[in-house]
Amino acid sequence: MAQLNNVTPLFKDLAKVEHEHNIACKECSLYRLCLPLGLHSNDLAQLDKIIKRSQSYTRGQPLFATDTPFKSIFVVRSGSFKTTVQASDGREQVTGFYFPGEFIGMDAIYEQAYKSTAKALESSSVCELPFEKLQEFGATMPQLQVQMMSRLSKELSGDKTLMFLLGKKTAEEKLATFLLSLSRRFQDRGFSAREFQLSMSRGDIANHLGLAVETVSRLFTRFQDEGLINIQGKAISLVDSDKLKQLCG
Repeated sequence: MAQLNNVTPLFKDLAKVEHEHNIACKECSLYRLCLPLGLHSNDLAQLDKIIKRSQSYTRGQPLFATDTPFKSIFVVRSGSFKTTVQASDGREQVTGFYFPGEFIGMDAIYEQAYKSTAKALESSSVCELPFEKLQEFGATMPQLQVQMMSRLSKELSGDKTLMFLLGKKTAEEKLATFLLSLSRRFQDRGFSAREFQLSMSRGDIANHLGLAVETVSRLFTRFQDEGLINIQGKAISLVDSDKLKQLCG
């Protein structure tokens, strides 16, 4: 302890930076979700150095837009985001919602351009991963390449699921499927599968599912009256998940 007190302020600062650097990724609760497991300590330290951790984004603040130069992909650290695309007539379509541990901007890789606008749904933060650096590291880190391929595959799977959801299911099937999807995603992140917050508005949910806002509100009321869910403001509890599964069709 006496020796530590004699260390110069410069080395104390360096030790503090090194300590913070070490815990930034490996001790993050989302580590198993966004980084490949099994990375050697040296590889993880190298990867950790390029990750930029943002300040908070306030509700409605854009993370990127279609006119933003593509340089990075992002991982949600806290809060949540939505992505939207805009038609030529000005209509907006909500294409996705993103929660801690999930990647945003993966669809920009092929054309090196963001295909949507991403905005915070609440006070949120992200980890920014410069794509050029990721490519460089991928050449020497096979686990990283596998993780990126897995994420791209998940994006494609999600797109196909959304197309089926919008085209084939009834309104009640769409909402039941959406709620169970959120439940599974929160459970994957170590949160409760039964009780969570709906950070998005009813309008965003309706837009995402291709329904009218009135229809979504009516279904929420009906589901609650039938004892399937309980809603208090933005907090929702899935009271009878089995019946919701039956409604999914």
